[in-house]
Amino acid sequence: MTLPSLYNTLSRKLEPIVPIRPGEVGVYCCGPTVYDVPHAGHARSALAPDLLVRRLRALGLRVKYVRNITDVDDKILERAAKNGEEPLDLSRRMADVYQEQVRKAGCLAPDHEPRVSEHLPQIHAIVKTLIEREAAYVVDMPEGVRDVYFSVRNFAPYGKLSRRRIDELVAGARVETSAHKRDPLDFALWKGAEADEWGWESPWGRGRPGWHIECSAMCTHYLGQPFDVHSGGMDLIFPHHENEIAQSEAAYPDQAPLANIWMHNGFLNVDKEKMSKSLGNFVTVTDVFERNDPEAFRLFLLSAHYRGPIQFETDKLADGRVVFPGVDEAERRADHAFAAVSRLEGMVAVGVTAPAKFPPELAPYRDAGARAVSQAEAALDDDLNTPVALAALSELTKLGHELADLAQKRRKDAAFVGAAGTTAVGLLASIQRIVGQLGLMQATPEEYKARTRERRLRLRGLSADAIDAKVGERSEARKNKDFTRGDALRDELAALGITLNDGATGTSWSIEQ
Repeated sequence: MTLPSLYNTLSRKLEPIVPIRPGEVGVYCCGPTVYDVPHAGHARSALAPDLLVRRLRALGLRVKYVRNITDVDDKILERAAKNGEEPLDLSRRMADVYQEQVRKAGCLAPDHEPRVSEHLPQIHAIVKTLIEREAAYVVDMPEGVRDVYFSVRNFAPYGKLSRRRIDELVAGARVETSAHKRDPLDFALWKGAEADEWGWESPWGRGRPGWHIECSAMCTHYLGQPFDVHSGGMDLIFPHHENEIAQSEAAYPDQAPLANIWMHNGFLNVDKEKMSKSLGNFVTVTDVFERNDPEAFRLFLLSAHYRGPIQFETDKLADGRVVFPGVDEAERRADHAFAAVSRLEGMVAVGVTAPAKFPPELAPYRDAGARAVSQAEAALDDDLNTPVALAALSELTKLGHELADLAQKRRKDAAFVGAAGTTAVGLLASIQRIVGQLGLMQATPEEYKARTRERRLRLRGLSADAIDAKVGERSEARKNKDFTRGDALRDELAALGITLNDGATGTSWSIEQ
């Protein structure tokens, strides 16, 4: 079996995944620090490993997927104090929001979702080992508390992930400067705390863990060392992932490397800047779901390669509503795809037969499915190239509409309609195979249509009952041959974004994004 290849940040080249344990792949994702609701960039970081897990499982591999929750952090402490609540109460509340929103965005639940506060013994164990190996040291602080620092210069390969030379480095944004450190680059493994401060008991007194040591302890606990794939945003390459490598490989040098492949996703940019809470330019996932369907949001994120940047644009309508043009366009594509599936399912419901002589007009549709699946899966195996996989899916949904149109045109030819139904079965199976690996179309067409209609009506301040009444009034006008009134009502509805569809059984309506 040929396994997918990923771009390895450590080697700076594309490498095939070679499982350390035959038939099983361990994947670790650096999850969020839960002091606030997630922004759209957090969803993108969850999406990349989700794609990998889906593809590996489709190949029949066992995958152990771990995504952590950082629920102990200075930012949590600061926000909780501002809110007047306990830090762990805040982090639990925000973790619940994060989990629910990435689930809505189509991400699988990890096999394990460890939290820092529940893994203090594992953190203590690795810190103790580092001290014993003289890779870390204890500092007695004036306040009577004790800190523990990692000695960066005692780890010779430091900088190998970020390709930074140790003599050129400066303390990173989340690496604390302190006159008590032996070297400005040394970073905290354990932060001492006074009796009335937020913290836990440890071999070095009361305190709480540093940011970097948390992931080293949790990924090793669940996946062992080494494991196969470590993922996270590009902003974590330095210092966080660089420090993870240093801690883990200094503690267990005979089990190096920490991970075989380091997988990093690109930024979600707003006005050409990384979306960030610190910059104040972030859009929350809640903001997006108020405006757009989760299917559209996921489709939008998949439209760019996971390693590249993706532009998240915002715009304001005349009535003051904020819209997201890129996600709106993705929702129109989602509408098209769900409509194709609905039409194909309708063809299957009408009837499926395998005629003695297959109609030659249907051959392109019969053969397209296998070809598209092959293209999509080859793209996913090539560093999760979702734009190419989406192009293959788009071709199938386009063909689905064409096949439905052809069957409608030949509806009086029972043998042809039955053969077209057989062809529709094949197209549906191919679509489902691709979307299953992309995490798309997790609702039925009926469910998608109902929830998008409800949301679009709400955003426009419209009522389904009022529209039904207008449609009924138009039908009555047409029945009375008052076509001028009928056309006026159609135009009135069109101005509201309502499209009418006249059929043999009556008139249905849909509402555009």
